[in-house]
Amino acid sequence: MENIVKQIIDKYGSDSNRLMDILIDIQEEFGYISRKAIELMALTLGISQVDVEQVITFYHFLSVKPRGKYAIYLNNSVVSYMFGRQAIKEAFEKEVGTTFGKVTDDGLIGLFDTACIGMNDQEPAAIINNKVFTRLTPYRVREIVRHMREGRELEELSNESYGDGKNQHPELKAMVSSNIRRKGMILSDDYKTGKVVQSILPEMSPEAVIAEIKHSHIRGRGGAGFPTGFKWEFCRRAKGEKHYVVCNADEGEPGTFKDRVILTEKPELVFEGMAVAGYAIGGEEGILYLRYEYRYMKDYLESVLDKMREQNFLGSKIGEIEGFDFDIRIQFGAGAYVCGEESALLESLEGKRGEPRDKPPFPVEKGYLNFPTIINNVETFATAVRIIEKGGEWFTQFGTEDSTGTKILSISGDCMFPGVYEVNWGFNVEDMLDMVGAYDVQAVQVGGPSGTLIAKDEFHRTLGYSDLSTGGSMIIFGKQRNLLKEVVLNFMEFFIDESCGSCSTCRNMPQVMHNKLLKIINGKGVKKDLTDLKEWGKILLASRCGLGQTAGNPIISSLKNFHHLYEDLIQKDKEFDEGFDLTASVKESCKFVGRVPNFNHH
Repeated sequence: MENIVKQIIDKYGSDSNRLMDILIDIQEEFGYISRKAIELMALTLGISQVDVEQVITFYHFLSVKPRGKYAIYLNNSVVSYMFGRQAIKEAFEKEVGTTFGKVTDDGLIGLFDTACIGMNDQEPAAIINNKVFTRLTPYRVREIVRHMREGRELEELSNESYGDGKNQHPELKAMVSSNIRRKGMILSDDYKTGKVVQSILPEMSPEAVIAEIKHSHIRGRGGAGFPTGFKWEFCRRAKGEKHYVVCNADEGEPGTFKDRVILTEKPELVFEGMAVAGYAIGGEEGILYLRYEYRYMKDYLESVLDKMREQNFLGSKIGEIEGFDFDIRIQFGAGAYVCGEESALLESLEGKRGEPRDKPPFPVEKGYLNFPTIINNVETFATAVRIIEKGGEWFTQFGTEDSTGTKILSISGDCMFPGVYEVNWGFNVEDMLDMVGAYDVQAVQVGGPSGTLIAKDEFHRTLGYSDLSTGGSMIIFGKQRNLLKEVVLNFMEFFIDESCGSCSTCRNMPQVMHNKLLKIINGKGVKKDLTDLKEWGKILLASRCGLGQTAGNPIISSLKNFHHLYEDLIQKDKEFDEGFDLTASVKESCKFVGRVPNFNHH
């Protein structure tokens, strides 16, 4: 063990900034990270054991305890439940002989819950030793577990039906489907890889590239919508020995999977976009920060990068432009939704817990390793290539005045054709529902749990920064769904699990609001509870990052747009809680410590 750990550390140059890579490699080698490995890392990297441990405990897929030879992570997103997750969970527990959160006595199989894994269009889905299994059925579960007990390789289990498109690539061989239902400028097949870096950039200055991006009025496609051209310009002007380009592929918002599809079908476009950005800001290194749930794509993406280096689309003197040296490496996360926030992502990149930084300074001034850094998401970089190819003016012909270009949507839930759709900004929700074959719709969650839950009277609204802004997630709920119990409660549990714990607001209020919602669902709510929920939601706005600030949105937006659902559940004759049952409130704690509650003595 000691020799292998040393080899892994040496592989990353004994650099503490590469701690995430080191931990992931050790986890995958041994199935967990032992005390001895922690001691060895601390000693070799020149950091404390506490620093190593606090990183391990922060991330979902890292563990100091064995997770089993086969570690099964079953997605618990709302759409997974909608399509039979409970039956799959019960089938796994029955076949494996243990409950979720545990490993079998023989150490063979571990069962674990995990948040959305980017497979909402093919649920229920699970990750088993970095391989994704989609559209699970109880029969398939029995088959998988039987094969595990027989000692068969996972490749034998997953090679029966590969997905569509490049999921069949020799380096990918994934059961995952891309489900591209509608193509536009990004997903179309009319672009020849390398055209911009080889033929167009040699005729343009970095300043001209930035000017073209600014002229297009493109805004970041990750959800925040900051003007991309200005971000690149600020970074180019910022002083620093090095400038970095970071692609945020930590697609953790439940219901979002379009970045997975872009990276599967058009990875060259993303990498070329990063090179264009590197040219514009004067950077030499790009980093693709990819969520661990997409670890199955590693060999495939590395092969794409190798081919692009061979073609001189990456590497030294790209396009014969003197001084244009730019390369890309892939950095994996380890399971933390908060790392989608740009400063938390930077912390993770530097081998630390993914806790958001205070701003200012912003990443364009002091980002990765304190050097000027631009962070854009997968779709933004892919779009930048088409803008430089066709021109900013061409790009403004698509979409609306304040939301130019196209938007790639991840659409799932109660519809006939879930998948990825590229539409012009300005597309309205009603047209979207008709497009995907969604009927008898009760609600649409726009922008994932951190977004807005809208009712039928708002289906006329359009997708764009001046109306309904979205990073891409659209989840459809039919009239048969219990919105509060099935949807809102699930979303609140997601935020509780994913809080980094840094802010007291985000650490506490989602749990308090969740408990209040549960009280209402159980028929014990009163009118005052609805007022409390509205007021408590405001407290969350004091949180440091977007996760905390939007953690109350599932309740706040449903309270606004589906107020009648709450009204139907509360006790109409009660304004306030009329009493407090002390015995009932301490029942659990007394049971835990073995005491009998008795409040008759004073």
